[in-house]
Amino acid sequence: MAFDASARAHDNVSVLDPFTNEARECFKQQAAAIAALASRVDRRFGQAVRALHAVSGHVVITGLGKSGHIGRKLAATFASTGTPSFFVHSAEAFHGDLGMITAHDAVILISYSGETPEVAGLLPHLKARGVPTIALVGKLDSTLGRGADIALDVSVDREVDPNGLAPTSSTLAALAMGDALAVALVRIRGFRADDFARLHPSGPLGRKAARMREVVTPHVELAPDTSVKDALFALAGASTPTAAVVSHGVLVGSIGESELRSALERGGLDEPVGRTMCCDPLAVSADALVSEVDQTLAKLREKRAFVVDERGAVLGVYSPA
Repeated sequence: MAFDASARAHDNVSVLDPFTNEARECFKQQAAAIAALASRVDRRFGQAVRALHAVSGHVVITGLGKSGHIGRKLAATFASTGTPSFFVHSAEAFHGDLGMITAHDAVILISYSGETPEVAGLLPHLKARGVPTIALVGKLDSTLGRGADIALDVSVDREVDPNGLAPTSSTLAALAMGDALAVALVRIRGFRADDFARLHPSGPLGRKAARMREVVTPHVELAPDTSVKDALFALAGASTPTAAVVSHGVLVGSIGESELRSALERGGLDEPVGRTMCCDPLAVSADALVSEVDQTLAKLREKRAFVVDERGAVLGVYSPA
């Protein structure tokens, strides 16, 4: 069946478009499942956060099947937000990977039924070694729910697939609970944006969480008495189309395409750039967050900003990627 691209133009869902209706219903049911967690969160959540914060080692997460996939994601989230963490496959733990877990760690075990043998079966081995255990379960009275030091309820009324069998809402609930634990640890650790940037040195996330001094690029610097002609030559081979005008080591203006064009139109090749420069260039602190500067540039509809230190000296220029 060919896809009708014209359907994109319609905001209203037609009765002839059952799949879109089904998707919206799916989202509503899953949103309701997540919202229902809020009404069941109790003091055990705080106990879990304190237990995780107290360990001097790692937060180890284990699970099997779909719960294992959720566990891998949560381990990555914990690690990237300042809580050292890794994932151990529950079945592999019985074949040597238990050696990866020490008494300095805490373990989060994920099993919706709470009866997965490979997951629940780890409890006596962990307890024998004095490892704190936290369970994410759909049934608090299950083997895992009863046996863990702390059990958090991630139950849902039903899965969203038509048969009510495929792990969908239940895995989303476990993911949301794990994310809530990670966020709570971010707060209790005082984990800041610059800490996040240090753990994400590459990619757009790290860039947005970085400070301006970390992302500046070289700039062209001119004195106010530099001629327009010389400014043209200086900018001709530069990577940025705008130069900083600096007097006594401090940014006092900028000159770019529009200012140079105005000077040329009046035949001012020999006039100093201090006469034609923009006297109010956008300057940002070297300690400002990239994400904040990006918002400022977008609001002001500016393409770049000069990065200055506490004395007003120009360190470089910044343009959003």
